[in-house]
Amino acid sequence: MLTPIYIIPARGGSKGIPHKNIRPLAGKPLIVYSIEAARATGAPDSHILLSTDDKEIARVAQEAGLPVPFMRPDELATDTSGSREVILHAMDEADRMGLAYDCVVLLQPTSPLRTADDIRAALGLYTPDIDMVVSVVPAASNPYYNCFETDRATGYLHISKGDGLYTRRQDAPDAWEYNGAVYVINPESIRRMPLGAFPRRVPSPMPRNRSIDLDTPLDWTIAEVVMAENQSGQ
Repeated sequence: MLTPIYIIPARGGSKGIPHKNIRPLAGKPLIVYSIEAARATGAPDSHILLSTDDKEIARVAQEAGLPVPFMRPDELATDTSGSREVILHAMDEADRMGLAYDCVVLLQPTSPLRTADDIRAALGLYTPDIDMVVSVVPAASNPYYNCFETDRATGYLHISKGDGLYTRRQDAPDAWEYNGAVYVINPESIRRMPLGAFPRRVPSPMPRNRSIDLDTPLDWTIAEVVMAENQSGQ
């Protein structure tokens, strides 16, 4: 039985959607969806760690009943701050608080449609001999079928991978893209190297209708429409 810590990274600055992490989405502050998803897996609040530099975000989380025992330092809250450094800081805080854990679950607030079952599915694929389980969705463009590159010498397009002879998308090898919803990370691996260098990554597929990543106002509008449809169908 795994004992994860859940890290929810939520810095104050957001250029695409101002005050995004605490902006109400379908009547609820965005950050609360990730807190509730972690709780719904059975995680105790002590193992759900909000990493934020913003007192207002911390206040909203506390109003949702989540303790916020530490704040993220300013140097880890810039546009150029890396995910690895933020994760390592939260892990250090967990160690300082004496929390026992054997994996790290990263839940970005920008994936409000992710469910507890999505998290459980990723956790179910994790073993200590891999670096990370990551949630994915079928890629919009498949490099074997409809993703092309420009030949620098000729200027002509050529297929990104393979010989370009696939005539049906379903015959091409599966291609995935991260959807940003769930990352289950080996603590030893993240201490050794950045996420992009992990050689042992396992995909955890999610449907596209739960894979909306809020980056632009249009994404926000789409999420509200999907949530309204989901609520009307209940």
